This record gives sequence, C-alpha cells and structure tokens, in this order.
Amino acid sequence: MIKLIYCLRRLPQLTREDFQRHWREIHGPMVKKHAKVLKIQHYIQIHTKDSAFNEAARAARGAPEPYDGVAELCWKSYEEMTAAFSSPAGQKAAAELLEDEKLFIDLSKSPVWTTPEEHVFVGNARAGNKS
Repeated sequence: MIKLIYCLRRLPQLTREDFQRHWREIHGPMVKKHAKVLKIQHYIQIHTKDSAFNEAARAARGAPEPYDGVAELCWKSYEEMTAAFSSPAGQKAAAELLEDEKLFIDLSKSPVWTTPEEHVFVGNARAGNKS
C-alpha cells in the first residue's frame, strides 16, 4: 500500500469554512469521480476545527498555525499509482483535479509526499503496512 499525504493550507482570500466547504462538496466528489481511472483505493479528508484544546496544545508547544486539513490517498503500489497517472485518462483526471486545487489550496504552502510505510503503535495495522 502506498499512501500520499497532503497537508493543506487554504488560499489567503478564503475563510477556513469556505475552503473546507469547497474541498468537501466540490473537490471530494471530483476525486471520487476519478478514483477508478486513477486507481485510488482509499481517500479521506481530515478537516481542522478550531477548539480551545487545539489552541492550548498548539500554544504549549510553540507550534505554528495548523493546516486547514490533511488528505490521505492510497494505492496498491507505486507501480499501479504511476501507471494510473501516466495513462492518457489518468493525466486528464489529474489535470482536472489540479485545476480545481488551484481554486482553494495554497499549493506553495501545502506539503505533499508518498510513503509505503505506516508504523502502528496503538490499534490495528492496515494490510501491507509495518507495525
């Protein structure tokens, strides 16, 4: 299993609520629409919420402002992911998703990476991940 993790920051002109609404109501369904051609096995959105606890935890650690959310996508293998994005249909789907991302994500401030490993210390390991 290959995971792609995407830590998202919104464009400065958007409120967190507007950003998360677009992500949930427009972008999420677009990913779902293209999941088959892109061979995406798993896609979740984790939306940041403002709370006294979150602010206290951030302040106690001297941490920066939180991301506006985190996306997690999974594929069976790097080879399958690469093949999906290399096909003409995959390139078209990826281009459509990127164009939409430019409408709400500050791409230059939103790190993204892939990893084949997940180290689980509490709970159950997912298939193909190390614990």
